[in-house]
Amino acid sequence: MTESAGGDRRGGLQGGPTTAAQGWVATSEAGERLTLGEVREDGVTTPEVRALARRITARLSVRPRGRDRSSVVSGGVGRLASVPYRYNSDDIDLDRTLEVLTERPLPEDTDVVVRERVQARRAVVLMIDVSGSMRGEKTRIAAATVGALAGELSTGASELAVVAFWRDAAVVHRMGPVTSAAPLLDNLLSIPAKGLTNVHFALSVGLAELSRARAARRCGILLSDAVHNAGPDPRDLAARFSALHILLETDGEHDAELAGELAKLGKGLLAPVRGHRDVAPALNRMIG
Repeated sequence: MTESAGGDRRGGLQGGPTTAAQGWVATSEAGERLTLGEVREDGVTTPEVRALARRITARLSVRPRGRDRSSVVSGGVGRLASVPYRYNSDDIDLDRTLEVLTERPLPEDTDVVVRERVQARRAVVLMIDVSGSMRGEKTRIAAATVGALAGELSTGASELAVVAFWRDAAVVHRMGPVTSAAPLLDNLLSIPAKGLTNVHFALSVGLAELSRARAARRCGILLSDAVHNAGPDPRDLAARFSALHILLETDGEHDAELAGELAKLGKGLLAPVRGHRDVAPALNRMIG
């Protein structure tokens, strides 16, 4: 699927002056949505790099303590709701219980109404910049992000999509439930290093994946250095997200100004990440 880029967008936002952040360039270059099979190659990363990335992903994809079913119900995670008694909570909703009992002279255990924490269904699209070299700390940051998100969203109520992008883009995991981070990481690390960076097209593919989600609560997370050098101005698409968070890679060349504008327009958070240890705290602030 080729994106129709229209005319050159060097003028920034429609009707506004040229305000290119730190020298980024908007062009009329189109992006193409490719299949994973079209871009995947064997031997892209060394066994050592892949093994290290897998260890990082495995460590972060374990759901944090306190996020199992019992603690989600009784602890401080999720919204508080009145539900039938399911042997998980002793916080009785007295008013609702009395309403039920007045209609049922011979009540059963499940006629008691209790207050429980119910985890909201969420949908997240992760858009990962694979332009340039996927080596060193960039690989570890990607592994940490995939692992942490898979761990956070590994419930039947949540959905995840993963998009790898450069000038073009490929969907690594279509919007839906995720049970394991390992296949996502392996597919991501099998995409060769690419050249130009088309943030606009990444956001358009991300929005398309979010449109497939069942969850009402939706957000996008862009992992990139935000050095946009191919494709139209990405800021108009950022404004179309209900929430767009930016994980800004700062271990090399990056564009903090554009990243900040995208986060502001997307009603999201901007989090600079210099190393993979910065990822989990940033994601906690974004979707925790």
